[in-house]
Order: sequence, then structure tokens, then C-alpha cells
Amino acid sequence: MNKVIKRLLVFFIGVPLVIAVVSLPFCKHILLNILTIISAGIAANEFYNMASTKYKLFPRFVIILLTAALPILTYIFVLFNFDFSYLMWFLVLEIFAFMGAESLIAKTFEESVTKISLTTLILFYCGYMLSFIIRMSAIPENTSIYLYLYFILVFMTDSGAWFFGVLFGKSTRGFFKASPNKSLVGFFGGILTAIASGIVFKFIFPEIFFGSIWKIILISFITALGAIIGDLIESVFKRSLDVKDSGNIIPGRGGLLDCLDSLILGAPIFYIGIHFFYLSIVIQ
Repeated sequence: MNKVIKRLLVFFIGVPLVIAVVSLPFCKHILLNILTIISAGIAANEFYNMASTKYKLFPRFVIILLTAALPILTYIFVLFNFDFSYLMWFLVLEIFAFMGAESLIAKTFEESVTKISLTTLILFYCGYMLSFIIRMSAIPENTSIYLYLYFILVFMTDSGAWFFGVLFGKSTRGFFKASPNKSLVGFFGGILTAIASGIVFKFIFPEIFFGSIWKIILISFITALGAIIGDLIESVFKRSLDVKDSGNIIPGRGGLLDCLDSLILGAPIFYIGIHFFYLSIVIQ
């Protein structure tokens, strides 16, 4: 089965599944949040696998557990309406714990900076950043609509970049050294596709996405940009660690982290954007 067919199957199966999960709002979207927590653990494991081929790390189980603890705590905060600002305290305490362990227990220190730096990256990238998807479930009204918009923007960015890049972008490839097969045409095609999708949402739900059309255009743009950078930074990580894919559990895509990369960086950007433009609550 060639790569195009595999990618199309993942899109036409994956997108309806995500929409179905988002359509179940019971207990603050418990199914979506459980899947996000599991994804954080799997992503941490895949990142650990990539990094451990070149560097010595802290124990795998501890890193995965503390990474998954961040979205778990986020969901608890959602359920009990706690202030999200305290979540940063837990991230700081986790990093402090690893620094303390290295200071008190380690016998040699040649790789200490790398161990602590990579561990901090895994906690932040796979745990804290991904937890912004769970934060969206705390939006008091029209929660599912905002979640639909977020996932659609990211998926359409990815699909638009791939579609326009394959059809029209051959001559503009090589601009992004992190991923030479990606093209400038694909870059702009992905952003324009996301903006078009955002405008469609604006006209379908004018009472939710109120005000100037430029607000939804800007949110769509920054979310698409975050998704594209998320895709590229994942390529940077893999090139730096000399691996081709983060894993092999997704047909045609590689590991789960290879599929989550756009969602991870798109989530906090989208979250900040909708709070700034559409929601009357303070950004937490």
C-alpha cells in the first residue's frame, strides 16, 4: 500500500473518530481527556526511545509517569474548577525533583546537563503542552464547538500543506532544512486552508465567533503556524537524535508522536487566541 493511500486512510478514519470523541461531552469530555492522557504517556515513551539511542537518561518509568501526571492533574483541575496557574508549579517541582536526584544520587556528571535538559523537554513538550487540549474542556460554553474548530484547523493545515505541496510544491522544496521534502507552496497552502476553515466556522456559528472576521482569520493563522512549526520541530528532534520516525504504530505516519506534533504546538496557541478574542474569562 503506497504512502498516499495510507495517509488518506488515516485522515478519513482518524478525523471522524476525533469528531466522534469530541461529540461526547459527558464529565467534561472524559473520553477525549483520557485519550489525551494516554497519548502523553505514549509520546513520552517514544521520545525516550529516540533520545536514549544517543544519551543516558533518568529511568523510563519515572519520566513517563511524571509526564502523564501533568495532563492527569489538568483534568482534575478541570473537574474541580481549580486555577490552572498552579499547574506550572507542578512542572517546576517535577524538574526540581530530577535536578535534586542528579545532585544527590549521581556518581558521575559528564552527562548530567543532557539528562536534565532532555527530561525537562519531555515533561514540557509531551506533558505540559499537550495538556492545553484538556484545558479547552473547561471552557464554560460551546466547548465542543471550540474543540471542533481546534482539531479542524490543525487537520486542515496538515492536509492542505500535504495536498498543495504534492500537487504544486515540487519546485519550492528544500527551503525548510529540518524537512527538505516540505515546500513553501505547502506551507502557504496549509495556512490558507486553515483560514478558509475558520471562516466557514465563523459563518456557521456567528453568535459564537462574533465580531470582526479578522479575529477568526488571525486565530486560524496563528494556530496553523503553530501546527506547522510543531511538525517541523518534530523533524528537528528526529534529525538531532538520528532517527527516522518516533515509532511505527500509525500506518503511513510512524509513531504517535509523529501524528501529535502539530496538535502539541497548536493547542496552546489556539487556547490563548480564543481566550483573547472570544471568551470573557481570564487566561489561566
